[in-house]
Amino acid sequence: MVIEFSKYHGLGNDFILIDNRHSPEPALAPETAVKMCDRHFGIGADGVIFALPGRDGTDYTMKIYNSDGSEPEMCGNGIRCLAKFIADLEGTERVNKSYKIHTLAGVITPKLESDGQVTVDMGAPQLTASEIPTNLGSPEAKVIAQPLQVTGKSWSVTCVSMGNPHCIIFVEDVDAILLTKIGPQFEHHPAFPQRTNTEFIQVIKPNYLKMRVWERGAGITLACGTGACASVVAGVLNDKCDRLCTVELPGGCLQIEWSELDGRVYMTGPAEKVFTGSYLN
Repeated sequence: MVIEFSKYHGLGNDFILIDNRHSPEPALAPETAVKMCDRHFGIGADGVIFALPGRDGTDYTMKIYNSDGSEPEMCGNGIRCLAKFIADLEGTERVNKSYKIHTLAGVITPKLESDGQVTVDMGAPQLTASEIPTNLGSPEAKVIAQPLQVTGKSWSVTCVSMGNPHCIIFVEDVDAILLTKIGPQFEHHPAFPQRTNTEFIQVIKPNYLKMRVWERGAGITLACGTGACASVVAGVLNDKCDRLCTVELPGGCLQIEWSELDGRVYMTGPAEKVFTGSYLN
């Protein structure tokens, strides 16, 4: 079977996009997505995203498989790529075009800006232990600066859900973190029954954060949109940053705002097409 695809990236967080508008079920199994994401024997990507028909009054449905075949609730960089992909499929005017996208994290609305950026209404963060989910603290309590033992060390962690779980740790120097070693131990820690994304954050100044991330199901990536959102929320909860911040990731910068007016998080960043092709499965 020949599979037509497009490759996009958001700050180096790269995805294989597939036009799946003909069916509510993805055209590929997770096992095939794993093969396609292989950077040596496949196309190479952090995940495969399917543009499915909308449901419950939305324009489209987003389904994503990580590079390990697992299915996350949502992906911030991925949904910006999906918005650009949909605009290319439709052949419509991109300026100020928005879409209502059904995801496992709820309805997310990306908007194509006139400068080529994409602004995404990421919704309100979920802050209680049961929502994240984590077993740190009581189910209805927020998890802010809680101690967590990992690799024989006690880390101060703050947990936030942006529709998917995040564990945020503020450190003096993000470049000193041995992410390959420590990331998997956070991801699979018993404190997180659905595993977790893990962000290490260095506060450069109140409106500028530097971030490195270990993504659940994908490992080290150059950027994580939901992680950047969660990190600004965690920074505000810990009185470490402003509500409007630039978040510097290895692949570039995102603008994140946790609005005081409506309590929702807004993410603005790029998404670019890399190439199109055919994959023989």
